[in-house]
Amino acid sequence: MTGSMYASIGGLKAHMQKLSVIGNNVANVNTQGYKTQRSVFRDTVYSTYRSGSDGTQVVGGKNPSQLGYGSMLASIDMNMSSATYNPGNSTDCAIVGDGFFLVGDKTVADVIDPTNPESFKSLYLSRVGDLRQDSKGYFTDGTGKCVYGFLCVGKDEITGKPIISDQLVPLRVPRMENAPVDIETGKEIKELTADGRPTEEGDDYVEGKDWKFTNVIRWPKYQGEAGGTDNKTTNIKLQDAQKTVGTGDAATTEALPPATIDSISFDEKTGCISGTTKDTGETIVIGYIAIGNVTNPNGVTHVGDSYYTASAGAGDLNITMLGGVASELMGVDKKIGSITHVNGSIESLYRDDASDGTNGGQPDPNDVVDLPENSRINSAGETKLMTGFLEAPNVDLATEISELITTQRGYQANTRIITVTDSMLEELVNMKR
Repeated sequence: MTGSMYASIGGLKAHMQKLSVIGNNVANVNTQGYKTQRSVFRDTVYSTYRSGSDGTQVVGGKNPSQLGYGSMLASIDMNMSSATYNPGNSTDCAIVGDGFFLVGDKTVADVIDPTNPESFKSLYLSRVGDLRQDSKGYFTDGTGKCVYGFLCVGKDEITGKPIISDQLVPLRVPRMENAPVDIETGKEIKELTADGRPTEEGDDYVEGKDWKFTNVIRWPKYQGEAGGTDNKTTNIKLQDAQKTVGTGDAATTEALPPATIDSISFDEKTGCISGTTKDTGETIVIGYIAIGNVTNPNGVTHVGDSYYTASAGAGDLNITMLGGVASELMGVDKKIGSITHVNGSIESLYRDDASDGTNGGQPDPNDVVDLPENSRINSAGETKLMTGFLEAPNVDLATEISELITTQRGYQANTRIITVTDSMLEELVNMKR
């Protein structure tokens, strides 16, 4: 075979691969949040017939003589820029600017470790914010994956401000329990009998007149286990409120039902999810949507279903909040601006304060393990949400069709080279006849 035959075969392969890229773009012309791809060709192997020289005082220089052997598909690049936005449902959210929604199943929360920011990459990245609330009160996308963020865990008794956890968990509504409440004060009655009624109930404290059963919000609480070889608290996570069923050895716990929330809304600047409880009409903060930012957005890896992962090439995955709202929120330590790192408010629980025998039997302050900088919760900058919309694909159909035509012509030209080369070889074979 001649060099032209090899070069044309390389060209055929490269153009066929480019055709696959174009076909994928066209197939996703109506896929929400799809990011177009492009193929980049480069020339390939060269044979050098004559080396170049710089020349001397007597003779001039000469250029190298090389013969190429076709082209190859060097890379398939992704364009993460936004195009337009399509109207959607009231709970749909589109990200305007850089960043991704962080989604995954419920078990991913168990492997997220703020001392190891690489664990954040266990979450999927998505630009499709088709959010909804499932039957268990979790906020999910269209495929059922949970949306991750920071939950509200109660209200400050003095200021009434919501208390926000800085642990990255699936967003969901708080739980609700039917409990006795004093009608006059509106406060829950804590002193109860075994059957859950006020201990002071009697002729002077009558159900329906002085007190009544009503639904009360039960916020998530931190749970953890102390100990271990490194003397750290482990399995620190937010757990939904539960109730005890049965008595004695037969007693078990089960999760309370999720609160029924009406008028759920998303704040476009901060990502705050709020709503009104159906029974009490109380407006509550449910949580804040977390946004993931990678060093190189074009380097994320497709995994299907419009999801990406922050694999090699994407760089670090940083957890951010919209509008820099973290500096304005009250953390679990009831201090404004204490939300600085993922689980930073309970950072001391991750420290190894055990004495190693080198400091007079006392814990050595040099032994503490601070949370790494990569676990910091940064501001998402100018990025914000657009509610009621979904991000449209950035496929330009006119460009794709034009590329399709030039690719077809390139493929035809390469086949023509093969045909002509074959004809010349036939003539050479027939010379002896």
